[in-house]
Amino acid sequence: MTKTRVPLAETPTPVERIASLDAGGASELWVKRDDRTHAAYGGNKVRKLETLLGDARERGARRLVTVGAVGSHHVLATTYFGTRAGFEVEAVLVPQPRTEHVVEVLRADLALGLRAFPVGSWGAAPWAMAARAYAGGAAEKARVIPVGGSSVLGSMPYVDAGLELATQVRAGELPEPDVCVVAVGSGGTAGGLAAGFAAGGLRTTVVGVCVSTPPWALTMLTHHFARACARRHGVQRGRLRVVIDRRFLGPGYAHPTPEGAEATSVAADLAGLPLDPTYTAKAFACALWFVRARRARHVLYWHTLSSAPMTPLLEGAPPEDEIPAPLRALILNKPVAIARHAGEG
Repeated sequence: MTKTRVPLAETPTPVERIASLDAGGASELWVKRDDRTHAAYGGNKVRKLETLLGDARERGARRLVTVGAVGSHHVLATTYFGTRAGFEVEAVLVPQPRTEHVVEVLRADLALGLRAFPVGSWGAAPWAMAARAYAGGAAEKARVIPVGGSSVLGSMPYVDAGLELATQVRAGELPEPDVCVVAVGSGGTAGGLAAGFAAGGLRTTVVGVCVSTPPWALTMLTHHFARACARRHGVQRGRLRVVIDRRFLGPGYAHPTPEGAEATSVAADLAGLPLDPTYTAKAFACALWFVRARRARHVLYWHTLSSAPMTPLLEGAPPEDEIPAPLRALILNKPVAIARHAGEG
């Protein structure tokens, strides 16, 4: 385990009750505002990058090499925080269905100095990653950061986040949640939270909402991260409570769903929460289901999308029609089947 952390996250992040969505007093909805982990760019990647950037610095790396979809929040966060920590940042990018948010994220990546390497599918990504990792040899030491920042190292800050929530419960800021609903694209956030809740003495079950394929792989990864984080923190494996919910995935990664669209409208109108169709809309739809079906008394939705304004990140960004053609080609203008992969989360 790295001994170095790059301090980034502004914690503890607040918790809020969305009283307007209570189900007749039988079920209530709370939100953990990890969208506010940083004023410039928040979300769940900020916590992960504290250990990932610390590890890269400890190893003497000069470059960071990562991977994600063309609209990846992880790639944007790595670019923003990595360049500010003194690293060159490179990313292998793969196709993703078009939304205006996807276009904005890519434009911001380029404005912030990302060196992007497009490939046509997730199957081609490992080879491109290997090529970039070894480019320049030992003289240009690179550190590979996995998709979504999800590794045991990247997940450990979410053990701390689980302990942070336990402290807030003990302080009376919210009741102990029966379930904590969070988007799962690569398993690191949910796995770390499960270990953190167990370490903090909470009986909360983490419900990871599957947003990428194949679900069985996400289930394995999430449980792997939960067990590994628990071992490192000295938590008994039998105390871990984490399940994967596949019902809100829809056609696949980054494909909007009717449930997600309805959740987006509800979140904006009644909770003031911005959602994205890839991750948080599907997770919030699941949280709404728990409340409406009265399947849990206290439901916590862990909000992982940055709520910081994008405008400052777009300063100097190229307009869409000036983005290099190979990168523009990754923005798919019609729904297609995305190659199976583990995404972000």
